[in-house]
Amino acid sequence: MTNIAKEIEKHIRILQRPLKEPEELNMVLKARLTKKEYKLLKAWASGTPMQEISAKLNLSEKQYGELSIKLIKKLNQEKLKQELMS
Repeated sequence: MTNIAKEIEKHIRILQRPLKEPEELNMVLKARLTKKEYKLLKAWASGTPMQEISAKLNLSEKQYGELSIKLIKKLNQEKLKQELMS
């Protein structure tokens, strides 16, 4: 399982089926997330520290928190969860 799949599983509350293959997963994520949300998720998956992510994405601590919450909420939307699962 890829790091991004593991990261998604950390943030999704209930996953009824396994996630799609990495290539398909990335296509869905790129289509449904904003560029910053996608970059944030990839950075989390690679274990990048928060300060480094904030600097790369040009975010204040408050903006980082807001973006994180928005991303996690989006990952838990039923429609997106269905698209992410195989």
